[in-house]
Amino acid sequence: MKSLQYAAALAVFVFSSLFAVAQLKLPALVSDSMVLQRDRPVRIWGWSLAGAPVTVSFQKKTYRAAPDADHKWELILPAMKAGSSYAMDIEAGDDKKTIRGIAIGDVWLCSGQSNMAFNMDWAANMFPNDIAQSANPDIREFHVALKTAFSPKTDVEGRWAPASPANTGAFTAAGYYMVKALYDRYKVPMGILHSSWGGSSAEAWTSEEGLKDFDNYLSVLRRFKDTAQLNALLAGERSIIDNWHKQVDENDTGLNRFSAISYDASSWKTLQFPGYWEAQGLAGIDGAVWVRKEINLTKEMIVQDARLELGIIDDIDQTFFNGQKVGSRANKYNLRNYRVPSSLLKEGKNIIVIRIVDTDGTGGFIPGKKYRLITSGGDLPLGGTWQYQTGYASKALPVGSFVVMNQQPTALYNAMIAPLIGYTIKGAAWYQGETNVGRSAEYQRLLPAMINDWRTRWEQGDFPFLIVQLANYKQVKAMPEESMWAELRESQDLISQRISHAGLAVAIDVGEAGDVHPLDKKTVGQRLALAARKVAYGEKDLVYSGPVYQSMKTESNRIVLSFTNTGGGLIAKDNGGLKEFSIAGADGKFVLANARIEGGRVIVWNDTITQPLAVRYAWADNPDKANLCNKEGLPASPFRTDRK
Repeated sequence: MKSLQYAAALAVFVFSSLFAVAQLKLPALVSDSMVLQRDRPVRIWGWSLAGAPVTVSFQKKTYRAAPDADHKWELILPAMKAGSSYAMDIEAGDDKKTIRGIAIGDVWLCSGQSNMAFNMDWAANMFPNDIAQSANPDIREFHVALKTAFSPKTDVEGRWAPASPANTGAFTAAGYYMVKALYDRYKVPMGILHSSWGGSSAEAWTSEEGLKDFDNYLSVLRRFKDTAQLNALLAGERSIIDNWHKQVDENDTGLNRFSAISYDASSWKTLQFPGYWEAQGLAGIDGAVWVRKEINLTKEMIVQDARLELGIIDDIDQTFFNGQKVGSRANKYNLRNYRVPSSLLKEGKNIIVIRIVDTDGTGGFIPGKKYRLITSGGDLPLGGTWQYQTGYASKALPVGSFVVMNQQPTALYNAMIAPLIGYTIKGAAWYQGETNVGRSAEYQRLLPAMINDWRTRWEQGDFPFLIVQLANYKQVKAMPEESMWAELRESQDLISQRISHAGLAVAIDVGEAGDVHPLDKKTVGQRLALAARKVAYGEKDLVYSGPVYQSMKTESNRIVLSFTNTGGGLIAKDNGGLKEFSIAGADGKFVLANARIEGGRVIVWNDTITQPLAVRYAWADNPDKANLCNKEGLPASPFRTDRK
């Protein structure tokens, strides 16, 4: 009998303990190492699942809150000065949670698409020492996990991580370099709320209410709110993708053969890398193509582990060194950097074999990146002649017809922004626009709608909003022509001028022709920090921007351009003549123009045009010679005087 009584009492105790533990739930943001915004009232919230009142103890003060009908509670902490190493106790009933390592400083929301998602590990290809030197507990990032939803969510997945050699590699590079520059300037803790997704569209980051004036997106949203219909559609697409890859794998004659070190590839043909195989006699080939290169290593090169740097491969690679797999990436936008253990290295002949699966479009090694083997005895370039053999030629995967979830209206706002709203911030940095190229006129309405949407919901007034202008990208053209990339850059520039408390970081001089994700995120981050110092921190007499086109007037056969933000004066960056200017007369046809700086203005002309009407500067997808800047080294934003 006593044993039964004991068992019953134990069950009651266990049940009560579990119930007590479950009383208090906190959002992922309210957790160890969080950064709270200084000098502003700060909102803290959570859920008291049993409905018990909540007590918050922080900095020797106690605050109380009562949960609402949905068990949610919130309270406002008063404005606090910067500092770190604080703890916060939160209690509801018998449940108590302690948040440790809290810092008070500035919190920046960093959002957008892949160039904001571009992390420090990738940037290390240009800045190899920055991660190793990044240890700073006062710089922290909360990385929001990738999710989509068509109704607002209440929480996200993620955690706060302090900057350190172990953590910083996963930080947003543009965001990290921005807050590091701000930390170096102000010496207060900096927090990054990193919520971005590669390939995403601006409409995906906007709420349903924010899209009220965009009927085209609301109609799409209504369709995707039908969960059963959406799930069926996605399941069908997944089946197509899985079956395509299964067919390629089952029919690839090279699997388990071509990568072997003993395989005889003497009959294979050759092509030149970096480059695309479509331009070398393999037009229309999708599926699996194997490429192979023999290299010779000296005794000095095999002493330590080597690193195989393979730039960007379009689309999917499996890479083998002397018969052993050393790495693989499933996304053509990911940089390939693979460790090759010294045990695999041999003096004399070594063999690199790569299985490339091309789903659609072009295939091969994207030009403009580094392809080399980095060894203890020096670097070995890998460009030039490679052998190749088709493992299986397939029809292209019909990716253009698939639903891209992170481009659908409200999908990312609901899952990755709505749960953050209310967490007090200093401002936002936005690096996005590539996906909206081709819709620049709409973007001039859409991005301001998103900004206003966020500002309204955060209830922090017109908080600072910083925009990174799209970098130069794609093939360089010799003659002036229309450019959808230039039009999108123009929209970003105009938005930054028209909305309050906004800044623009121009990146027209740091792009790469073959990669939409340029490596130089340090320059981008530092320019964001300059804009922040002006817009968010109110520094006066600060040159924070390059020249911005202001007005034009015609003098005989020349057009005279005036600019704001000239700083110490206008210069040509390379100390040569100004480049990337074009001019047009009454026929509207633009031709290359001469240009020079004179009296703080730019004079533009072409002797064949006697009555010029308009000028354009850096008006191209990739105006790689654009060199107008101020003496502070900040580039002019591309512009046209004939804006419609």
